[in-house]
Order: sequence, then structure tokens, then C-alpha cells
Amino acid sequence: MTTPRIRGPRSRALLALSAASLAGLLAACGGGDGGSSSGTTTPPPAQKSTAPAGATRVTADLADFRIMLSRQTFTPGTYAFVARNTGHHEHALEIEGPGGENRSSTVSPGESTTLTVTLKDGKYEIYCPVDGHKDLGMKTAITVAGAPVDKTGTNPATPAPPTSPGNGY
Repeated sequence: MTTPRIRGPRSRALLALSAASLAGLLAACGGGDGGSSSGTTTPPPAQKSTAPAGATRVTADLADFRIMLSRQTFTPGTYAFVARNTGHHEHALEIEGPGGENRSSTVSPGESTTLTVTLKDGKYEIYCPVDGHKDLGMKTAITVAGAPVDKTGTNPATPAPPTSPGNGY
């Protein structure tokens, strides 16, 4: 079999244009295959984890395989659970109880997400719903009880103490 010879400037220009087009197409298609030959990957950026106005912020540290909450006592109200994945596996946060069942998005190691829930009186189970992590110990329980507390840490239903002195009795 003989290779055809390319003759003339027009044929060479057409060949160069074809080769450049093919190279551009290959570069555009090959950018996101995930199989980088360099062996390094850049982790996705951490998500913002801001609590909505009026919600009490609670940090939930999701490690392999435990959940640590920044507080242990809860009264009825709105809470923003900031779930930080400090482990080496993907995790999520699920809160299940009288107020319903709420689940956060799944986050990769080093990322965080915020789950805002309104808690009512009662017992709640908090756990990681990913791939049997709950059975590996990624669970905890809380009890919500008492009167609601506002952002200042006081119960708005409790009257303020009198500001004027009494009769001494």
C-alpha cells in the first residue's frame, strides 16, 4: 500500500486545518475524564455555611464514624445545623423526630453544608444516612424540651423582673 503524496499549497493548508480542528476537538472532549495521569486532584471548594437570621447555630462535626454537636441542650425553635465533614468519607446529616425528617446534602471531606430545621418538644435521632454509617456509630440523640428561647438566650414567655424596688417585703 502506498501513501498518497500531498502536493501543492492548497492541499497542505487543508491538511493543517484538519489537524488543528482535530486537536481542538480532542482538547475540548478530554478535559473532564477524572482519570488524570498526574495523580493529583483538586478537592471541590467548601460550601458556605451561614445560618439564616433568627436560627440558633449548632455545629455538627461529622467524622469517621461519629457525630459531635456543639451543644447538648435544645428548646423548641429554629436551628441551623452546620454539618462539617472532618472525616475521610462522604457524609450527610439527618434529623428525625416529632418535627419531621430532614436531611442535608451529602458533603465530601473538608466541605460543609447547613441544614435548617424547626425542632418541637420531643426526642430526635441525628445520624449520617450514607451507606450504613449510622450502624457504624454515626448517630446521636437529643431531647428538645422547655419553653422556646430567643436569640438573646431568654424565654420571651417569662415576664421580666420588676425594675422598680418593692416595699421591702
